[in-house]
Amino acid sequence: MSTKATTRRAGGAILGAGLAMTLACGGEQVEPLTTTVNTHLGAVEGLALDSGVLKFAGIPFAAPPVGDLRWRPPQPAGAWEGSRDATRFSASCWQPLSPPGSFYDSGEIERSEDCLYLNVWTGAEHAEAALPVMVWIHGGGLQTGSGSTFLYDGESLANRGVVLVTINYRLGPMGFLAHAELSAEDESRASGNYGILDQIAALEWVQANIAAFGGDPGRVTIFGESAGSWSVNYLTATPLAAGLFHRAIGHSGGIFWPMPRLGDAESEGARIAERLGAGDLEAMRAATVEEVYEATSGSEALGFVGVNDGHVFPRDVYDLFATGDQNDVDTIVGFNSDEGTALFAGAPGTTVAAYRQSLADTYGAHADAMFAVYPAENDEQAHVAAYENTADNFFAWQMRTWARTQSSTGSKPVRMYYFSRVPPWDQAETYGSYHAAEIVYAFDNLHRTGEAGEDIGPFNHAWDETDRALADTMADYWVNFAATGDPNGDGLPDWPVYDPDADGVLELGDKIGVIQGLLKDRLDTFDAYYEDLRGNG
Repeated sequence: MSTKATTRRAGGAILGAGLAMTLACGGEQVEPLTTTVNTHLGAVEGLALDSGVLKFAGIPFAAPPVGDLRWRPPQPAGAWEGSRDATRFSASCWQPLSPPGSFYDSGEIERSEDCLYLNVWTGAEHAEAALPVMVWIHGGGLQTGSGSTFLYDGESLANRGVVLVTINYRLGPMGFLAHAELSAEDESRASGNYGILDQIAALEWVQANIAAFGGDPGRVTIFGESAGSWSVNYLTATPLAAGLFHRAIGHSGGIFWPMPRLGDAESEGARIAERLGAGDLEAMRAATVEEVYEATSGSEALGFVGVNDGHVFPRDVYDLFATGDQNDVDTIVGFNSDEGTALFAGAPGTTVAAYRQSLADTYGAHADAMFAVYPAENDEQAHVAAYENTADNFFAWQMRTWARTQSSTGSKPVRMYYFSRVPPWDQAETYGSYHAAEIVYAFDNLHRTGEAGEDIGPFNHAWDETDRALADTMADYWVNFAATGDPNGDGLPDWPVYDPDADGVLELGDKIGVIQGLLKDRLDTFDAYYEDLRGNG
């Protein structure tokens, strides 16, 4: 645990039932925070952990999106009498199970459409502590994942002086299906994007309630990885989230390529309704969730992601940033050195000829320029070049574009990182610094994995002092940023503001320091391709 953190909870002694002491705060006598906290809907009863951190799980932030509320914007949750049990996580939002043995296999999980709940870990000693708040948005391609995944456990960060929140949001067709009749029934005349609206509802809950847990609603940082980072990017772009957060951290994911249009998403929704055999919305809402997923299997169009609907997103994310219409907040963005190994390297091998044809099909007139920066002289090299090209398109280019557009049009500073530490394990040479490898470091949760932690299949790493020091440093950076908007602090390597001309990125690896011009030729080639694509769009 870091020695640099500014706030710590004393051990659980202050929570003893016999204690009646009060804390002096600004001349007023205030009661210590206990496992019972009053929210605007009623009291919740959580747990006191051995560290003194308080944990509250399964708190509703919206009504269950079932029955007539399926495929509608989130509605207010109902109040309750007495104290609600907040000691157990809710079910995850409905999602397909991972293929057994797959790299990110989550095993058996409890799934439900009734899933709009969040979790809170607080290190505050009393409600007036006004600690910075960090809201984590999970990844999973907007198709899978949960706020209760053990890698996201908030105890360590809470012990460093923040209030940590994790959330669920609707996924896949339950969270992103659009349909013309759904658009017609809504006053916005839009549909889809329900998962993004869920995230906004969770942030509204934070604004209304987090002070009761010792958090400062004026210092809210949203952060997430992969599709969670897409979500952070979406939230920094949509005007509907204005004022709900004040800082943003994106791990490996942005949406700066052209977004799907509402009309296309509605057409795909109509095809799904036809497969479902539903002639109207009532029939669609009466179908079981299993029937909905069966009808969406093999859906060929959009993959259920955020849509430019004229409401949640008046324009594409890139356009909103390019014109300075994003939510202008302090920002950190970054990506890992080997994003493609766990995601794309397992695809069937390819020949040089097939690789070149794929580049031509994807990039058209820019195919030769792409081949020049992702060259291949033989089939083995072609396989690697193909997944590296895809990974840079999904991650490296997205994050540099985010940094560059925020730097160009925003008033708030942006910083960029490059995570290159290869976690130590028997497949380190194969996977390198794989997609999501940095999460356990940022949460300072190394102790929850490996030999002394839970059995998590491929992620049992034999951590060493380099890993522990890196986790300590990253968690300090993240908490400092949440507190002040600047990750720098005593004893930490200097992390400069991103300058597009210098192109300086902080490497977080075996050593920590600034590198410049990272992947410049490759990412400049993507710049040219997307500039041409926008110009011809």
